Amino acid sequence: MLPKRTLGKSTLEVSAIGLGCMGLSFGYGPATNEKQAIELIRSAYEAGVTFFDTAECYGPFTNEELVGKAVSPFRDKVVIATKFGFEDGDSKKGLDSSPTRIRMVAEASLKRLRTDYIDLFYQHRVDPNVPIEEVAGTIQDLIKEGKVRHWGLSEAGVTTIRAAHAVQPLTALQSEYSLFFREPAKEIIPTLEELGIGFVPFSPLGKGFLTGAINETTKFDSTDFRNIVPRFSEENRKENQALVDLLKAVASEKGATPAQIALAWLLAQKSWIAPIPGTTKLSRLQENIGAVNIQLSTEDLQHIDNAAAQIQIHGARYPENLQNRVGK
Repeated sequence: MLPKRTLGKSTLEVSAIGLGCMGLSFGYGPATNEKQAIELIRSAYEAGVTFFDTAECYGPFTNEELVGKAVSPFRDKVVIATKFGFEDGDSKKGLDSSPTRIRMVAEASLKRLRTDYIDLFYQHRVDPNVPIEEVAGTIQDLIKEGKVRHWGLSEAGVTTIRAAHAVQPLTALQSEYSLFFREPAKEIIPTLEELGIGFVPFSPLGKGFLTGAINETTKFDSTDFRNIVPRFSEENRKENQALVDLLKAVASEKGATPAQIALAWLLAQKSWIAPIPGTTKLSRLQENIGAVNIQLSTEDLQHIDNAAAQIQIHGARYPENLQNRVGK
């Protein structure tokens, strides 16, 4: 079974590797057939995954329904994380973390997830129009009512993290972090360590890039989010291949895959980090889970860090209109 990790100073224990469920419904091309998607989620649970991540805006709404249906036979044995923060639950619209909206989302998510409590409720993006203290206060009420057990922020900056945590202690921050995007190591991780907040990296495989399965000739489905990501332009994919080559070299020494090295590197950063790679394929799920068995020595980690520091990553991780929603 998968080892467990505790998110920061909280009591929330999750499998060392979780499952990001977004891609089953949204973001990376057509939705997976429901029967196959349920099978994947249940196979993950059988393999020891107890941490499932969704959001109202994935679909919108269909991903929560899928997760609710899939985990219903073992609901009390797993941790479900979901998110609020977009107008009408639509990530293409504006942000809305008004107290009324947060309450509406909580009630609707509980129904879709077929449960009477949300284990971990994240603010999906910081809303500049609603003071974070007000958001934290609303969550505090939902916690008192037993509808929410823990809360977190996603893609928030240090100032917001501190202000939110002072009102209602945060259990986790969910943000992008991987060898493909190492920015959180500068300010975010030291802040989380100081405050005792767990870290849940999404896109721990660089939106699939670190698996080694993507190169400059890869063609994405027309509905795939990566089509608008500067880092995934043909030219930048070619330039960024150097990082994949580094992972491939380490992987061949360890008898592992590039994806497993990328995940093992993340797990080795801090004991309170629990990445949530997403996949639609059973074989990839098993490969990702296998990363927990890979031991990277201090020398291995030093070698990866030194080599990665020499590699310049080309292209922004979000198009400009979405970049202004992160790090606030």
